[in-house]
Amino acid sequence: MKLSLSTRVAESFSDKRQAAMPLAELADLAAGEGYQAVCMRASQAGVDSSREEVEAARELLAARGLGVSMVTGDFPIPENSDEGPGSLRDITPYLDLADGLDCDLLRVCMKTEDDIEWARRAADEARERGLRLAHQCHTRSLFETVDESVRVLRAVDRTNFGVTYEPANLELCGQDYGAATLQALAPWIFNVYVQNHRLHDGGADRIETWCRGPVPFDQIPLWEEGGIDFPLVFGQIAALGYDGWVTVHQASAALGGAGEAARRSAAYLRGIGSFDAG
Repeated sequence: MKLSLSTRVAESFSDKRQAAMPLAELADLAAGEGYQAVCMRASQAGVDSSREEVEAARELLAARGLGVSMVTGDFPIPENSDEGPGSLRDITPYLDLADGLDCDLLRVCMKTEDDIEWARRAADEARERGLRLAHQCHTRSLFETVDESVRVLRAVDRTNFGVTYEPANLELCGQDYGAATLQALAPWIFNVYVQNHRLHDGGADRIETWCRGPVPFDQIPLWEEGGIDFPLVFGQIAALGYDGWVTVHQASAALGGAGEAARRSAAYLRGIGSFDAG
């Protein structure tokens, strides 16, 4: 597998639109800790960035030996707002962004049945350019539950349309994230995200889900016990033969900062999974 660091680590949990450090500093951090790529989000470079800004970001990363594992081109997509699916209706600028960053995978958002046909059209345009689309397992989307995710993936029915497996969001929605789920999603897994939390009634944070209402939880670092069973996850991923990107996606502003998250998360993941040398 290959290790990637999301620019999410330099955003606050509640505000995904503000970066806590410049891309150059984040890239130095990722390269220094042996990551092979960053997962790019609009807080650093997105569809509203100029061509010159996108080219500068790509060159900055390349100079440090880093690629881009996936691109999230705007803010509504990760926010899962009603505007999130808009990229599917005008996918060309997002494909241009992915090309500009030399990345073949784009994150998208789907919230209604109408989005399925738009996803097909977007995937068809992406395929013409050798690009892929992926939807993260995520609350308040068509990918909240495993059964619904599989239904939508089958309905879209495009070989370049898949899923980012993310166990924390599955747990928020009361879903099993272990062997059965990985087997069900296996044909479509394009990417893996990891972040951690501990569910309990007195949790400091609360997130809305469609399938079970508000869910309270505490954010905790990847390496802290009592949250997602990552040894189980990586044992099952290895059994599937997955060899793609694993991205540290933890919002870390309140958990010791991006530096702590990048350093200790990489060490933890290398201790439980088999990763290519950085």
